Amino acid sequence: MYKLLQPLNTNKIKLKNRLIMPPMATSKPDNYGKVTKELLDYYDEKSKDGYFSAVIIEHSFISPDGRAKIGQLSIADDDVIEGISHLANTIHSNGSKAIMQINHAGSGAKKEAVKNEVVAPSAIVHPDNDVVPRELTMREIEEIIKQFASAASRVKKAGFDGVEIHSCHGYLLNQFLSPLSNKRTDEYGGDIYKRIKMHIEVVKAVRAAVGDEFPILLRLAGSDYMDGGITIEDSIVAAAELEKAGVDFFDISGGFCKYTLPIFTSQGFFSNLSEQIKKSVSIPVILTGGVTDIIAAENILNEGKADLIGVGRAVLKDSLWAKKAIESLK
Repeated sequence: MYKLLQPLNTNKIKLKNRLIMPPMATSKPDNYGKVTKELLDYYDEKSKDGYFSAVIIEHSFISPDGRAKIGQLSIADDDVIEGISHLANTIHSNGSKAIMQINHAGSGAKKEAVKNEVVAPSAIVHPDNDVVPRELTMREIEEIIKQFASAASRVKKAGFDGVEIHSCHGYLLNQFLSPLSNKRTDEYGGDIYKRIKMHIEVVKAVRAAVGDEFPILLRLAGSDYMDGGITIEDSIVAAAELEKAGVDFFDISGGFCKYTLPIFTSQGFFSNLSEQIKKSVSIPVILTGGVTDIIAAENILNEGKADLIGVGRAVLKDSLWAKKAIESLK
């Protein structure tokens, strides 16, 4: 049997195969971040017939001050629970597990999208933004950690099968991890152990909020691919510590380079990162990035570079991609 078709079962979740639909922003929620019919129809179409073992919902903001842009999905208050529960039900009715990604944009937030000021670990302009953020105070960091926990609790109440914490693509937790954006001199800045202190506290707070049996995924920036940024050596250390803190799955992608680079042309272009992180942890590792061919996905699994494969852009272009790919193996 093809490895891609084999189940992956942990003591917290049972996945029927190794194919994942990763989070991709749609801009289909309304201006307040609420679920719309257009969003429900989109996820219904993409998850039809349950060819993905799990669908990870696009990044959702945990507070009005952490919204990346207008049109982003909200998980910031209890008013959204009913709407996102319809989202979970839609995916479940098609036969896949539903996981929701939660996020704070930090300095990646557009000024018009946030309620107050744009904030960050340090007052350093984001590469994709022109706003000088204000450095977070210790009290504000504590509040954001609580917001992550509250958001995760809402994800569970809405009927999702797991929650994914976003620490990639230049957003707030990525900013704490990266030396490019974290110049703090307190306990949240400095060496790699201090730069992941907030991550550890977020994971522990989320675990306390959702209980021991609810899966926690973390999308980890394997590298910024920029001079002076996150290196794979940093991420290997981070992964080991985050596993100890309570993470159940790692989802590997890029840092400030986001989800791709022009130099990347191979299938699974972050596989060099996922392979090294997989060797350093004992929990499953998801690889997303540039996979458009099902045999390439199978080869990545067989080579031990990942345990699960996320296919995004190919599915964005063709909603039947997963169906065609899975059926081609049978």
